[in-house]
This record gives sequence, C-alpha cells and structure tokens, in this order.
Amino acid sequence: LRIIIFQFFMLILLLTLTATIATCVYRNEIHSCIFIELHFPQTLFRFGHCEEHNFEVNTMLHIKCKDTDLEPISVKIGIIGGSGLDDPDIIENRKETEVKTPFGSTSDVLIEGEIGGVKCVLLARHGRKHNIMPTNVNYRANIWAMRQVGCTHLIVSTACGSLREEIHPGDLVIPNDFIDRTTKRAQTFYDGGAESPRGVCHLSMFPCFSERVRSVLVASAKELDYNVHDKATIVTIEGPRFSSRSESNMFRQWGGDLINMTTCPEVVLAKEAGLLYGSVAIATDYDCWRMGCEGVNVQDVLKTFSANVLKVRQILMKAVQNIAKEDWTEDILDAKECVCKNTMSGSM
Repeated sequence: LRIIIFQFFMLILLLTLTATIATCVYRNEIHSCIFIELHFPQTLFRFGHCEEHNFEVNTMLHIKCKDTDLEPISVKIGIIGGSGLDDPDIIENRKETEVKTPFGSTSDVLIEGEIGGVKCVLLARHGRKHNIMPTNVNYRANIWAMRQVGCTHLIVSTACGSLREEIHPGDLVIPNDFIDRTTKRAQTFYDGGAESPRGVCHLSMFPCFSERVRSVLVASAKELDYNVHDKATIVTIEGPRFSSRSESNMFRQWGGDLINMTTCPEVVLAKEAGLLYGSVAIATDYDCWRMGCEGVNVQDVLKTFSANVLKVRQILMKAVQNIAKEDWTEDILDAKECVCKNTMSGSM
C-alpha cells in the first residue's frame, strides 16, 4: 500500500512539474481556450477546451483527434472592400450597425444582411467616402468588429500594382503570401493594453492566407469564366505615395508579384482573430518598374478598378455561396486553436 501511495504522489509531482498550460483569452467573449500538454518519455498528450464552441482537443504523439460528432458551425462571412462593393444589390435585408471595440472606431458602419441566404457583413475599408488613407485605417478595430459580430470568414478586395509582365492591368489575382514594408501600423491585438487580450501572440505567417478560402476564390472565378492568377506574393507599402522606380525594381528582385497599401496588417490581424482570410486582388497598373513607361497615377488606377469591380463583386458573391455549401467546422476550430497554442500568458 505504501508503494502504491508513493507512486501516486510521484505521478502527481511529475504531472505538476511537466504540465504546460497555455491560455488565451479574448475579452468580450470572443474566444477563451485552455490547452494542457503533458510530456512523458517519447509521448505527448494534449487536451483542452474552448468555451466559445464547447469543443475538446486531444492529441497523442502530435496526432490530432477530433470529436466526429461536433455539430457544424454556421458560417458568417465578412467582406471588406472599397465603395464599389457597397451596393444595395449585393446584400439583402441590410442593417447598419455601429460596433464599439477596445481599439476605437471602425472605418465605417458594418452593414449586416444576407447574400443568397448566407449571413454576411460588409465594411468599406477606407470609409464609404474613401476619406481614410491606408496608414490611418483602423485595421484592429475593423477586424475585431468583424469577429465580434460573429464572422468566421473574411474575404476582401484590394487594388494592386503589378510587378510582373505576365500580370496585366485588369487581371485578377488570388495572393498566397506577403512582404510587409509598412512601418506605422499596429500589428497585433496583444499589445498589453488594458482592454487587449492577455499575453503575447507569436503566430506563424505560413500560411498567412487560408488555403481553403483561396481555393474557393479561385474556383469561384473559374466558375464565372474569369481568368485568374492563383497565387502571388503581395508587397504592402506604407503609402500613401507610390513607389520609386528603384523601390519597384527592388521589390521585384525580392520576389514580389503585386504591390498595394492595405494587405498588411489586415491579413495578420485576421489570423490573430481566428478568421479564415482570403483576398481578391485587381492589378490596376504596372507600378513604375517598366522602362519607357510613365509612373502610376490615381486616375488610371481608378479607371482600371472601376472597369473590373463588377468581376470582383461577382467572384465574392459566388464565393459566399460556395463557402456556405461546405462544412468549415474543423477549419474554424483549428484557426482558434492555432491562436491559443501560440499565445504566451504573462503568468507562464
């Protein structure tokens, strides 16, 4: 009996010394998860719980085991774009909502409603009057508000310059990676503020875009018989100025295919919020790297964007329908689990 009692207490001591508890808490009940890892020789057990969707995660030897009886999570799709997407015909049963966030005001009101029976939320990134320059967009408030109203996905549009001869003005592109050249923008929700989530979040940005959402966007474009480039690295600059020729050529040498002013930190914050993010880019110009060509000007950018905004609108609307046809439960839970596992609490 003494031996059994001794072994029991030694086991408790071992568990106490080797257990690693990682927690992440989003205030306003965005999500709250706890994961515990128990390390034994040659074995790793992980178990946990997420309050928001009442799901359990159990793994052994890094093999993920999920409850096959989980009820499917209903999707709600956020759409962020320019004024060309704020069209009464896009969304049914429109309702404007002002959302307060710990990070200030959103760029504009959220427009909630449905697209073909699928719950959606629209937001004009620069405001419906397009009076907010890229640096001053409150990306944190925008993403936080989308998550706060229950969005699971975020699909966005962006106007870009092309850094490749084969990506012509007017072409549609679904980016898969980014290079961040911004310098003045908040990159994380976990900034130590009184109303911010606790801890420090160290998220991998590979992949930065949801591969499954990207696949849906590519398939949706092809369903509509639109030619689309299915991958590209997008360089985000601070703006509002355009690049110099030397900068443009440097970005090409780095492997950049497109250049814009808004993807970062939007894509980063979306991943921190546990949202499945994808983007449809319109190439509006060749930036200024081509010899013998004039530099970029706003008039040409707007002209090309306006000529192609209907295509983007149709792709996004088709993608909404295609997303709703599939079960995204595992992807949604994986996105939240990823945030939880990569957030270090100050008490650790």
